[in-house]
Amino acid sequence: MGRELRTYTFTIVVEPADEVWHAYRPTLSPYGAATWGATREEVLAHVREVVGMIVERPAEEGGPVPAAPADQEPASGERIVVTVRARLDDEVHSA
Repeated sequence: MGRELRTYTFTIVVEPADEVWHAYRPTLSPYGAATWGATREEVLAHVREVVGMIVERPAEEGGPVPAAPADQEPASGERIVVTVRARLDDEVHSA
């Protein structure tokens, strides 16, 4: 079964909070896309890993990756890039 690398870009909200940093992707929060870190760099690494895990399963299975409608995108934030292995388009089977 063939796989290809797919890259997705997400806008993440990053905020300082009581001596730590908090980062989250609002539309992926129901899937657990929120984390914290001691530094801004650490929280960005954590959220990139979490978002990657959330996106990986549907991408591997050939399903849709959770995405926000344009009007629900955060107005500002940090952009992260996540690359995951995805099923090749010709291997996607409809049920």
